[in-house]
Amino acid sequence: MSEQATSEKSVQKGGWKSLILPLCILSGFLFLSALGTWQVKRLGWKEAMIARVEKNLNMPPLSVDQIAELQKNGEDLEYRPVKVRGKFFHDKEQYFFATHKSSTGWFVYTPLEREDGSIVLVNRGFVPDQGKDPSTRLKGQVGGVVEIVGLARSAPATKPNSFVPNNDLKKNVYYWKSMSEMFAQSGFKMKRKLVPFFIDADDAPNPGNWPKGGVTLINFPNSHLQYAVTWYGLAGALLVVGGIFMFKRRRGTI
Repeated sequence: MSEQATSEKSVQKGGWKSLILPLCILSGFLFLSALGTWQVKRLGWKEAMIARVEKNLNMPPLSVDQIAELQKNGEDLEYRPVKVRGKFFHDKEQYFFATHKSSTGWFVYTPLEREDGSIVLVNRGFVPDQGKDPSTRLKGQVGGVVEIVGLARSAPATKPNSFVPNNDLKKNVYYWKSMSEMFAQSGFKMKRKLVPFFIDADDAPNPGNWPKGGVTLINFPNSHLQYAVTWYGLAGALLVVGGIFMFKRRRGTI
């Protein structure tokens, strides 16, 4: 009996079961290839975001009103340098739970009143857990009119995801940066105008060294190319190994 006849007889005998292995190999190949393609798309998105951030970081500082106008026109304000003058309300600090340089502590968000009476929420920087109490860093509670230079940061409209805890407003603990809650908890009357973005203060030292500014995370890991190569490599390996196995089984050598 010829080899072709033997193969046809084997297929007829196995019926649809003989298709299980090649279908599994094909499904695995398509799935792994799709993951690789997804990573390629993520790579393009990440590179565009990094380029946009670097462009914004290299621009000269704008005023709060200029940044607000950009935001109103739908332009990208994220990480744009901004400068503001006003007086801090240190008694209305809000505390965002954070880690900085491997230390656990808090980002101190302090309302700043501009000359026109509007309020800006400024992330003055990081304090360790033992520095949360303002009485431990009185030198840093600067009074009078100050000028702050920093980066504009947009405010999230909702909690990022269900895994992030709800903010504990009674304890003045924030796990996500809710601008509306911070403003309300500060006790200002709602008729006060709130600037619709945060400012992350730069690393200019504060008296007493606390809070430590310049905490904005700007380093964005970009490993999507490696991931794409890995997924495509696995897809190719599966196809080769599966093909060799099926060839040998067809010839009856395994």
